[in-house]
Amino acid sequence: MNQSHSFNVDRSVNIGEHATGSAIQAGDGNVASVHFQQASLPQPETIDIQAELAALKAILTQLESTDQCKIENALEDAEEELRKPEPNKDEVCQALDRALTYAEKANDFAEVINKLQPHVEKTAGWLGRNWYKLLAIVGIAI
Repeated sequence: MNQSHSFNVDRSVNIGEHATGSAIQAGDGNVASVHFQQASLPQPETIDIQAELAALKAILTQLESTDQCKIENALEDAEEELRKPEPNKDEVCQALDRALTYAEKANDFAEVINKLQPHVEKTAGWLGRNWYKLLAIVGIAI
């Protein structure tokens, strides 16, 4: 006896603007585990942003990525903005967001997350509340 079951199930997920620190999945019987390290961000005036950017660059430029040129260009944009007498933090963060987003696609990104975390945490402290979304890329939540 051949039984055929037909199911017509529509699933949709709508996420607002900020979904940092969440896992969303659709399907039957799926299990997800999300691990975020809790951060306590330092005060902006205590951060040497030049040193943090140099550390991020040292780590990110070692990745094996097809987007390596894009990562380096984004980091150069951040460095260029920081050379200005009064750097625009939004410009710096947009550049870092691009660099980290490209880097996240690299096969060996997971291997460097622990090295990236303290530098991204300090950088986010310097950048301010509007740019805490960088933390999620390296598994940190506040």
